[in-house]
Amino acid sequence: MPEVWLPDEETARRRRQVARRAQVVRQRTQVKNQIHAILHRHRVPPCPYADLFGKGGRVWLASQPLPADERQTVASLLRTLDQFTEEVAGIERDVAEETVACVPARRLMTMPGVDAAVAMTLVAAVGEIARFSSSQKLVSYLGLDPRVRQSGLHPATHGRISTQGHAHARSMLVQAAWAVTKTPGPLRAFFLRLRARRGEQIAVVATARKLAVLVWHLWSKEQDYLWARPSLTATKLRNLELRAGRPTRRGQRGPTANYSIKRLREQERAIGEHAERAYAEAVARWQPRRPAKPKSVGVSAAKEERT
Repeated sequence: MPEVWLPDEETARRRRQVARRAQVVRQRTQVKNQIHAILHRHRVPPCPYADLFGKGGRVWLASQPLPADERQTVASLLRTLDQFTEEVAGIERDVAEETVACVPARRLMTMPGVDAAVAMTLVAAVGEIARFSSSQKLVSYLGLDPRVRQSGLHPATHGRISTQGHAHARSMLVQAAWAVTKTPGPLRAFFLRLRARRGEQIAVVATARKLAVLVWHLWSKEQDYLWARPSLTATKLRNLELRAGRPTRRGQRGPTANYSIKRLREQERAIGEHAERAYAEAVARWQPRRPAKPKSVGVSAAKEERT
């Protein structure tokens, strides 16, 4: 019988860490939704600030006419929200320290839309990339492969994704795919092409599947993403190091300084836009593949006699 892969202690610890972060973030979101529900119940107008739970948003929230009991509920929910926010910050600091020392996670962060949380979620879910002999097997493990229905000699039909794999890693890939749609490059061109044909939701799930394929290639072949923006990647990694508690380098000019220069930032963006146009032009010239003609029985039999 085939062997069952069991995660080692390090992978199991990473999985517990990632699961704990997801749980606390989910609880923090529930608290925010309860506050929004209270404001909606009393027909409070929308907050003029971008962040209701920031400094300015809380001052505005305190000035709204609410009943005394609802005001006490909001104050209690805000205290709970601060506790969850503090706990998330501590977990993300530990995740940052783990990511800095993890080479595969740093390599995955060269892809657009992939930050430390997404990278470590994938590393924890996969464990060892060598146990997947192809990218398709990793896609199936993450539940991003389409369902196939076939009976007898009838042609196969493909439906929605199987959703049979690691649910949290799959959701993080979908979040990364939404960020990819705003970044110029071949991945955004792929999303725009599918969105025009199948709609936005199907296109973003297909982009998440494409990211899973890239994860297998980058990790197994030990290569960085080809169309990565160097200054943006350096900034992401440097912010990760600072979050992990690494010392600051004031007065020293590093590769992250290029991201603050508008001319260099626009040059890197122009390279991604050029790759996006090249992908769109190449795909526009694709021709549908004609189905192969079935061979007749007599021709195949005569061929076998000659051989």
